[in-house]
Parts: sequence; structure tokens; C-alpha cells
Amino acid sequence: MAITAAMVKELREMTGAGMMDAKKALTENGGDMDASVDWLRTKGLAKAAKKSGRTAAEGLVAVVVEGGKGVAVEVNSETDFVGKNADFQSMVGSIAKAALGVDSIEALAAADLGGKSVADTLTDKIATIGENMTLRRMVQLEGETVVSYVHNAAAEGMGKIGVLVALSGGTETIGKQVAMHIAAVNPAALSEADMDPALVEKERQVQMDIARESGKPEQVIEKMIDGRMKKFVAESTLLNQQFVVNPDLTVEAAAKEAGATITGFVRVEVGEGIEVEKEDFAAEVAKAVQG
Repeated sequence: MAITAAMVKELREMTGAGMMDAKKALTENGGDMDASVDWLRTKGLAKAAKKSGRTAAEGLVAVVVEGGKGVAVEVNSETDFVGKNADFQSMVGSIAKAALGVDSIEALAAADLGGKSVADTLTDKIATIGENMTLRRMVQLEGETVVSYVHNAAAEGMGKIGVLVALSGGTETIGKQVAMHIAAVNPAALSEADMDPALVEKERQVQMDIARESGKPEQVIEKMIDGRMKKFVAESTLLNQQFVVNPDLTVEAAAKEAGATITGFVRVEVGEGIEVEKEDFAAEVAKAVQG
């Protein structure tokens, strides 16, 4: 019986197995869908589907730089323990290298990784390790020089926080120092021009409400707000922040002293923005018993 792409797709959706595994199962079982499902289960390749509903908020960020281009990729797992797994680390590193050759997370998921797509490789790893995993995001940065830094590295080029800094001029030393600053301080944007207008307006409204509580005249309040917003922008933007290496200088001034201009940055932290649903112990035990 001829194995069609539609049959492979159906089996993959039923089991969460990789494309090649689904095709092999159908071939081995003459196209019988039920028998193919059982075959995948006995091989331990159908477990991924059961894991897909679990929240994956741990994992690793991997950074790779090649020439004037850098990329940061976040791959999540359910537990921090998996981030220490050598097989998981190897996979994440390979995915990050593949990300240098694509321009979107969708293209990365479809990219070839040793004969399988990244998406299928991840599905297979879910079955092997037994935890849900997700390819969450990919961020690229280009510049004259791109420097990377990983905070508390779990392995070479990967950890909980990955940073890329793009520079014009200067040396890798100043780039690394700025990257470490970014990891520690987490600026909202490069400069005031790059800030999210909604974030700025929200802060302005908060400061207006606080100032009006003082009961002072509106003209006085406006001047108060101008001062407070200048401080907010200075504290939120990389170029205007006090440099952690030398607080007497702003980051921009420190870079200038080193002959560099900072043209961009990327900071990716594992799990940021993911809401993890907390369960009581009894619920966790019940779920574990049910598989």
C-alpha cells in the first residue's frame, strides 16, 4: 500500500511522532493507522503528544555569532533539570547554529538538522527525555561587530540569559562589558527613540497620578513630571544608564571612551513572560498517576 503525505500527517497529529518515524510506522504496518499508533507507542515515539499540554518555562538560551551576525534562540523545557542534560544542550546548540541561516522562527522550525527538521528533532527529543519542549523564539542582530555573552553558562554559548551587542568600532572587551551590563540591568531599549511609546505613556500617567496626590498646582505638576520622565528614560535606556563597570560614566560615554558606538542589543532570558500555572501537591500527584 502506498504511504501518502496525508497519512503521515494524520499519524503525526494523532501521536506527536516525528515525520520520518510516522512514515516508517506506516510502512512497517502496511498503512494500518491503528497498528502504526501501537508500533510508535511500543517504540516510545508517541509519548510527545501526552506532554504537549504541559507548561515549558525552563530550558536554555543559546547564542551564536558568525561575522557581523548573531542569533539568540530560546528552547524551553518543563524543568531546570533538563537544561543540564547533555543531549538537550547539544540539540539547543545545533538549533542555534541552524538559526544563523534563516530569518524567522517558522523557517527555523522547518530547517534541516541532520536529516530531520528542527520541529521533528524537538518532537523526538520530547519522546526520549519525557518532557514537553518548545522552540519559543529566535532573535537576530547584525552590526559591524557583534559580541555575545551568556550569564551563568550551563554549557558553552548557552545558559539562562543570552545577550548580543552590536558595535561600530571599539574592541571585543568593551562589547563584553556592555553585554554583561545588559544581562544585569535589563534595559528596556537602546535609546529614548527606541522605547515603546505605550510604555512611556503608561509611566507618564502613573507619575501624573502620583504628583496630583500632592495637591500642587497643575503648572508645578507638569515640571515635576518632566523631571521624573527624564529620570525614567535615563534609567530605562542602555545608552543613558550608569555603566556597572564604572558608575561615573553612562554606557554611551564608556563606549565612546573605548572608541565604540553601540548600535543595537538583544537580551533573551529563559521563561520571561511565561505564566506557570501552580498546582497543589494533591493535584500534581493525581496528574502523575493519570500519566
